[in-house]
Amino acid sequence: MNTHLKALTMLDGIPAQEKEVRLYMQKHMQNKATVRFDKLGSIIAKKVGDAQGPRIMVAGHMDEVGFMVTTITDEGYVKFTPAGGWWSQVMLAQQLTITTAKGKKLRGVIGAKAPHILTEEERKVPVKIEDMFIDLGVQDKEEALALGIAPGDMITPYIETTTLNNPNYLLGKAFDNRVGCAAVLDALDQLQSADHPNIYFGVATVQEEVGLRGATTASYAVKPDIGLAIDTTIAYDFPKGSKETQLGKGVGIMVKDSSMIGHKGLRDFVLKLADEQQIPYQLTHLDRGGTDGGKMHLAHSGAPSIALCLPVRYLHSHTSVIHQDDYDALVKLIVALMKVLDRDTVEAITYH
Repeated sequence: MNTHLKALTMLDGIPAQEKEVRLYMQKHMQNKATVRFDKLGSIIAKKVGDAQGPRIMVAGHMDEVGFMVTTITDEGYVKFTPAGGWWSQVMLAQQLTITTAKGKKLRGVIGAKAPHILTEEERKVPVKIEDMFIDLGVQDKEEALALGIAPGDMITPYIETTTLNNPNYLLGKAFDNRVGCAAVLDALDQLQSADHPNIYFGVATVQEEVGLRGATTASYAVKPDIGLAIDTTIAYDFPKGSKETQLGKGVGIMVKDSSMIGHKGLRDFVLKLADEQQIPYQLTHLDRGGTDGGKMHLAHSGAPSIALCLPVRYLHSHTSVIHQDDYDALVKLIVALMKVLDRDTVEAITYH
């Protein structure tokens, strides 16, 4: 399993609380590029191949879907609000980590009634998130408060990232979108020994899961000529799935989502390059959900943009599954693009 990918998924970082992830990105960027931040918290690594070349923004978002503490009941249970999109049916009886303001990590579990005491009406509908609570294993509110918990504290899924029975299948939380963050770092590593006729901006953005907010500010700071949003898409290779995208079949190239229609000229160029380089890919789309490309392509006077997305099973849950070969294809495609996107090529793509 890729070192950056495993390490990043084990970090905790919901929208607006991405500090752990940002520190990791900074550590692994700072000796390989010029590093700066926008005022919302996104991190931007600039590596110059040709100072007169186009500005290529390659962005993944640091935040994962999670929750925030709202109140503590008299019995010592924690009530919470979602940070990002959740479906309540995947949440009951799952373990969570609460990170206090002082950085203390506390384990808890979302409470669930035993099936023996469910009424017939309760069995018919998913439990509402507002009716859920986190059990900390304490006696009362006083004991919970003594742990240092306060409203606004970050809550994240708890799971150890690991391989499954076929070691190419990886299980973990936060692949959406630590995949993008890891790919930004791995591409930067490979570009240390490769010529590229442009300026590589490896960006890790904040607050994507709540409205592409970090991409809005970061893309205004970068002023890209080309935008590559590195994110995830749905793998449909489950029983009775459409098989539109599958694990192990290559990187997903997004035709459209709710935030952006991928630039046709750039898409044609990416597909041609992938064919030439024998990089496996799949065309994909999302009727709901978007990527940082939704803001990157609108920055300033606009930038041709496309989303390169890793297929994932069980998105926005505690446990997601990806394939190592797809990740390798994603990084290979980013690096291949960086080697060929010179000024003339970008001009031709832009006005395709």
